[in-house]
Amino acid sequence: MKEEDQKDNEQGFQKVIGIGMAIVVVFTMGLIVGRSVDVGSSIFPITTSKNLDMEMFWKVLDLARKNYVDSEEIVEEDLVYGAIKGMVSSLNDPATVFLTPEETEEYDAASEGKFFEGIGAELGYDNGQVIVVTPLEGSPAKAAGIRPGDYILKIDDYELTSGDTVYDAVAKIRGEAGTEVVLTVLHQGESEPVEITITRDEITIPSMSLEFIGSNQEIAHFKIGRFTEASYDLWISQWDKNVQDIVDSGVDKMILDLRGNPGGFFDAAIYAGDDFLGEGFVISKQKDAKGNIKDYNSTEGGDLLDVELVVLINSGSASASEILSGALKQAERGILIGEETFGKGTAQRVYDLEDGSSLHLTILKWLLPDGSSIERDNAITPEIEVKLTNEDFIEGNDPQLDKAIEELNK
Repeated sequence: MKEEDQKDNEQGFQKVIGIGMAIVVVFTMGLIVGRSVDVGSSIFPITTSKNLDMEMFWKVLDLARKNYVDSEEIVEEDLVYGAIKGMVSSLNDPATVFLTPEETEEYDAASEGKFFEGIGAELGYDNGQVIVVTPLEGSPAKAAGIRPGDYILKIDDYELTSGDTVYDAVAKIRGEAGTEVVLTVLHQGESEPVEITITRDEITIPSMSLEFIGSNQEIAHFKIGRFTEASYDLWISQWDKNVQDIVDSGVDKMILDLRGNPGGFFDAAIYAGDDFLGEGFVISKQKDAKGNIKDYNSTEGGDLLDVELVVLINSGSASASEILSGALKQAERGILIGEETFGKGTAQRVYDLEDGSSLHLTILKWLLPDGSSIERDNAITPEIEVKLTNEDFIEGNDPQLDKAIEELNK
């Protein structure tokens, strides 16, 4: 039914990823629109504007090399990488980053679906501070008490400053399985920070899971942890398998759980939305640097058109999960329950550079069907707000899921 759409996805946007702001500790899962080794392209022109004096850069570099008091400790490669990181960070876009060869290697390993070691938490930015977007299900971070929205104040004995990037935090938190890291965090709604000791472990991230709940297992609880897998095709095959299981079960009620989902392949969000919507709905729009806007519309014949739908969202739902939940909300296809999403709707292209480093550059914005941007001050809001309190977190209660079941049983 969706073979033609899948071919289009594979040809044009197979590598579009929708996370950008979220960095899983030990690696980042930035938004990708293809990759390029295109150093000589217009992205990196040799010429400069007439008002830009590059001689100043070389002069400062030379002065530092010759006159810095501990000049014997200078690593020139670090100076250059630091200069590039500073240039990129001056764009004030947390999703646009320069990665050293070592950071790029870690990113690539994670993107290919390999195991990695760390605490299993996705980090982001909020008003210049490093925060926890969400701890992963089954992760050491969640088991130790890390919660969505936690502000990270200290890592071991190091106090984070406004100059520290998310990557700086990641570099200090990551480590081998079995070792410990102490995070000083401030939980949302609390006034006193707490110290949390976390033992790092090997982390795996399931992309989705399905269970049937309710007194008679009459509700499909379909949790999408992320819109990425080792490949777009693998994600699609897992989605199709689970959707077929829902269809075969005969249930007509469904909870699409996007809580803590930082995003993933943009195409996967479009593909998923197409299963819930009939022909002719706008699922998302793409806006490029020139202001051109392209619509991504639903097609005829979704497999989940007739299920009664509730969508669960929270502050850990970002990018691709916001695209999907926003589309379903504006199409009035399902009821959104939970808390406001993160607010992240940009896409990055990864430019692989000759020395193994890479530039993740924001080149696109994803818009909601009505043309509005997904931003921190324009996130997706639920029709029914249900907060998960610190007490709920500690006691293992899930009032959001309870409310979803209640709505479906009305």
